[in-house]
Amino acid sequence: MKKSILETDRLLLTPTSIEDAPLFLALLNTPKWIEFIGDRNVKTLEAAQKYISDRVLPQYERLGYGNYTVSLRTDGTKIGCCGLYDREGLQGVDIGFSYLPNFERKGYGYEAARCLRDAAFNDFGLQTIGAITIEKNEASRGLLEKLGLVFKKKIKLENDAEELLYYEMTKVISS
Repeated sequence: MKKSILETDRLLLTPTSIEDAPLFLALLNTPKWIEFIGDRNVKTLEAAQKYISDRVLPQYERLGYGNYTVSLRTDGTKIGCCGLYDREGLQGVDIGFSYLPNFERKGYGYEAARCLRDAAFNDFGLQTIGAITIEKNEASRGLLEKLGLVFKKKIKLENDAEELLYYEMTKVISS
């Protein structure tokens, strides 16, 4: 069964929509996004809406999951995103996340990613999830390892000069 909204004790994860463009405009222009993910040249609200329309919504429509906007349950403040991505150049689905600077190092990243990891296996029927990051992104690497993903190999995606670390986790079947 596929869920539209995922919940944790402190967070709501809702499928990203065009209305999340202000959050995306802020996220895609944070220093860490630009350093660790790359400049997507999204500098206006209209460009953020187009980014969501062209790059986020099609996967959700195709697979029933994708990028989720992460909000605080207490007041609805949008703090970042976490998603399962069917990324070109990678086999399988990978998990990724990004948060506004004021909401980093508060456990939200782990809480949202753990929720999405569990949904990937229990609700979306995935048997394996991967993840990619660059070597110098120690916070991302730490979160991936805390989630249970294990480093497998170094890879390069097409049209990307930077070498990436590829992590993976397979669903544990309890007896």
